[in-house]
Amino acid sequence: MLDIKNLKAKLDEEDKQILNGINLKIGKGEVHAIMGPNGSGKSTLSKIISGAPGYEPTEGEVLLNGKNLLDMTADERAKEGVFLAFQYPVEIPGVNNGSFLRMAYNAKQKYQGNKELDPLEFEALLEEKLKLLNMDPSFLERSVNHGFSGGEKKRNEILQMLVLDPQVVILDETDSGLDIDALRDVAEAVNHFKNEDKAVIIITHYQRLLNYIKPDFVHVISKGSLIKSGSKDLALELEEKGYDWLVEPVKA
Repeated sequence: MLDIKNLKAKLDEEDKQILNGINLKIGKGEVHAIMGPNGSGKSTLSKIISGAPGYEPTEGEVLLNGKNLLDMTADERAKEGVFLAFQYPVEIPGVNNGSFLRMAYNAKQKYQGNKELDPLEFEALLEEKLKLLNMDPSFLERSVNHGFSGGEKKRNEILQMLVLDPQVVILDETDSGLDIDALRDVAEAVNHFKNEDKAVIIITHYQRLLNYIKPDFVHVISKGSLIKSGSKDLALELEEKGYDWLVEPVKA
């Protein structure tokens, strides 16, 4: 489904390479966790895949169902089925949350040649998704993420995911700032969403989110390179040992 080939990238503002040839295949129905020390390139990878500004791919390909995402705008990538849940969700004062979700949903439907929903039809769809996240409908009347707590912003990101129904979901440190109840609600919504036709990428520092969303594969990135891959047990090993045993040479 998603095939990352020899991906290299740098920051637009700096002549400094951050990704040094990432190769990774993610199949339908798979959950991949990407872990690593601060500054290792985890979030850069997510932003390159989604097309966030400020990051420049310098080599390689990112293929979604055979189409190179690097040839598309961020908007086109979203319409093709890529979704990024940000570590720090953006606030959009003055833009009604419910209206924003309906416009985004209908833009994707139109792009894919599907039927758009009128306000009443969309309200029924939203009601179902809100229940999955234990979110009060009053969230829809507020501006997008404006004045939301950290946990409310993360829930709202996952609500967007459920509404847009993407093919590839990237959760960039979604567990950051969540209390135990919010973490459980978010994880349950992701587990409800994922199926044999979806792919989920979880970027995280810690094991705790992986207690709720079980990964099929765990990868470690350090200094812009993928240095180790394994099963979900690798995350437990990292929790116990940290990253030093992988990223630093063993002293005699």
